[in-house]
Amino acid sequence: MSEHSSGVGQRGPSHRWTELGVAVFCILFGVITIIGSVKAGSGWGPEGPKAGFFPFYIGVIIVLASLVTCIQVFMESDDGQLFAEWGQLGQVMCVVVPTTIYTLSIPYLGIYVASIILIALFMKWLGKYPWTITAAIALGTPFAIYLFFEKWFLIPLPKGPLEDLLGL
Repeated sequence: MSEHSSGVGQRGPSHRWTELGVAVFCILFGVITIIGSVKAGSGWGPEGPKAGFFPFYIGVIIVLASLVTCIQVFMESDDGQLFAEWGQLGQVMCVVVPTTIYTLSIPYLGIYVASIILIALFMKWLGKYPWTITAAIALGTPFAIYLFFEKWFLIPLPKGPLEDLLGL
């Protein structure tokens, strides 16, 4: 008998409840998409499809697929299979939380400053790289992205107060 099937050492969410939680989250996301699409206009106008036409049907597909998942979860027997241990989920959160903070900070810091901070954080905290390599890559990568997008392809990326101060 394996460790997980015996119930010994199961420290973490079950596969069944994780799958159900993700499906419910996707249903909510789909409903929000549908509501927003209806507000934007989800029908067909004289000039063609309105702004919410495509997102409306994508929202419907998301809701229907998630409902099918919910039905499947309830129809299957609960074998108590472990989705992941809490320690494993903690490792995932070590990436998800800083990346979420990075994404939320881009409108305020700009993509370049936020990227320098994120790259340096990941390299030093998770990768345990020396400061010299961390600084070179954390500064070099956003600089290369700046050259590539802003200078060569003339695609402006979100800038923050530092970029405005430097006139970039």
